Amino acid sequence: MTQTADLGLAPRRAGEFRLIAGVSAAHFVSHYYILVLPPLFAFIRTDYGVSYTELGLALTIFNAVSAVLQTPAGFLIDRVNARLILVAGLMCGAAGLAVAALVDSYWVLIAMFGLMGVGNTVYHPADYALLSRHVSEERVSQAYSIHTFAGLAGGAAAPASLLLMHSQFGWRGAFMGAAIFGAIIAAVLLMQRDEAPARPAAKPRAGAAPADTSWRLLLSAPILINFVFFMLLSLTNFGIMNFSVVALGALHGTSPAIANTALTSNLALGAIGVLAGGLLAARTGRHVLVAASCMGVATVSCLLMASIDLGAVLLVLVMSVSGFATGALMPSRDMIVRDVTPPGAFGKVFGFVTNGFNIAGMLSPLICGALMDRGEPQALFLTLAATAVLAALAVIAVPRRRAA
Repeated sequence: MTQTADLGLAPRRAGEFRLIAGVSAAHFVSHYYILVLPPLFAFIRTDYGVSYTELGLALTIFNAVSAVLQTPAGFLIDRVNARLILVAGLMCGAAGLAVAALVDSYWVLIAMFGLMGVGNTVYHPADYALLSRHVSEERVSQAYSIHTFAGLAGGAAAPASLLLMHSQFGWRGAFMGAAIFGAIIAAVLLMQRDEAPARPAAKPRAGAAPADTSWRLLLSAPILINFVFFMLLSLTNFGIMNFSVVALGALHGTSPAIANTALTSNLALGAIGVLAGGLLAARTGRHVLVAASCMGVATVSCLLMASIDLGAVLLVLVMSVSGFATGALMPSRDMIVRDVTPPGAFGKVFGFVTNGFNIAGMLSPLICGALMDRGEPQALFLTLAATAVLAALAVIAVPRRRAA
């Protein structure tokens, strides 16, 4: 009987592996596409004879479209085949890049980044819906961690590969190369018809009312608190990622080389932390404790950088530990959302709460930029420490029970 059971589990595990690989590949592409413009900024600006502000409009349109449409995309994903919607999103991104490469028009470029923003709306709700529905309970936290790691890897791979393609084929050739890459991943996902079967939904408690999976679910306390947590966590991370180098230089006279080394260590250890966090989340149900503790580490690191000139070695160490901690909390972060989401609502809930990334992406440059313009780098680190504390308090406030 044991041998028969093992044989029955083998196809399911193979199906889960293919699903995780396909979804993670799509997440790799999504982060790659987010960073497709910055490495080529100077070349495109010169070609079109526009200002950085005018070219930056492409990124503004991309993020605005993503912020507005991501939650509606989640509702759609809960009603139709999430894998096909994910394929459509990849094709939107690939088509946008291909048209921007082929048509010599600044305004077409702007419009195509809007189309890419439409494609970007499906990744988080579709990815998390597929993983939550089809990956077994004992492996879902590791699936989340692999998915997150793939996204980080996509962002890391973008600058060097795009500049390499630019050196051979120009920026238009780099756009086409990125478009072909996305189309290939879309084709692989389209052919992947044997995804793992959906896990059976948990039976509701006797006498319990059916779970509300309408739009009103998004206004419930557990979901709203998770949205706030995602936003505050992202404000902390974006502040470190985008402003720590200049803030350290202004506050302590840290050289760009040392500050960038520390930031690189932070990002690299963050990716490793994601994988470690997946293993940890699979071995403990105390996801809130893990997330709050990791935010505590981020708080201490920000306070240290605000108060002390750490020097090169200690700065790299502090930034590395902070990066590892914020990476390690991400699988637990996703499990916390999953635990308060009723079956049939994964797309809309993850689409809504991950919109906290987009809101933070719009707020972070305004807040941190204003503090730097006022010559207050110490206040910047103290602000990031405060957002980390608030994120920890928010995650502690999330109810401990699964919505059902």
